[in-house]
Amino acid sequence: MNYQWYPGHMTKAKRQMQEDIRLIDLVIELVDARIPQSSRNPDIDNLGKNKARLILLNKADLADEKLNRLWMEEFKGKGFHVLEVNSKSGQGLKAIQGIVREACKEKIARDRSRGIINRPIRAMVVGIPNVGKSTFINSFAGKACTKTGNKPGVTKGKQWIRLNKDLELLDTPGILWPKFEDQVVGLRLAMIGSIRDEIIDSSELALKMIGFLNKDYPLALNKRYDIMEFSDNHEALKMICLNRRCFLKGEELDLNRAAGIVIDDFRNGRLGRITIDRMDCRSEV
Repeated sequence: MNYQWYPGHMTKAKRQMQEDIRLIDLVIELVDARIPQSSRNPDIDNLGKNKARLILLNKADLADEKLNRLWMEEFKGKGFHVLEVNSKSGQGLKAIQGIVREACKEKIARDRSRGIINRPIRAMVVGIPNVGKSTFINSFAGKACTKTGNKPGVTKGKQWIRLNKDLELLDTPGILWPKFEDQVVGLRLAMIGSIRDEIIDSSELALKMIGFLNKDYPLALNKRYDIMEFSDNHEALKMICLNRRCFLKGEELDLNRAAGIVIDDFRNGRLGRITIDRMDCRSEV
């Protein structure tokens, strides 16, 4: 299956971000800690060129702890400031203000040399759809500033939020890029829900998930669904179907319903802390 989604509003949003970047001191990029490389829009590096950069590994509580640390070191080695966060619980958010000041220390020093004191740092919050930007902003601000949702495309326009006298945030819509050169990236984005489910074959996606889990996290399948040995991914899905009693009329298996259960369990962390992206993200799922 070809995984691709680039609705018209994303083209408009990208143009607006290109116009707004001249007002910005810092680009705060949220990535999904389960796919920290695959959830990075390559256009962001061009957009944020010559700006201070901060990468937040959001949903870090859903990802493999060991791999969280490895990815943080990877990004730090490329010159980014990096922090693990969980926007829903607020974990890690208290450290952001200090890291922002560290990332923008040259800008702050320039302002002082010009006699400009207490001008707030302006940060653009960017990321792909459904990575948690709005939840992050609301948690960081301590109030509901933006609309949130558990599906991609909730934020459609830009919005300025003044957090305090030192920091202003520009919320932006989640944007993908026009064409995924590597369809493995598209698959991984579909797994975390950054591509609209309506255009995805849920059974195929669940089979891919089962194959990945069986290879890298086999105990997750056994613990959640009480299945251990199976000849292929289709047999595993049938076993999950039986385990969860997913039937149509009579005793016909409802594979689509079972597929939805697998996808939902992964996205909500019920299968444990899982990271799909390894340090070599070119490997197949």
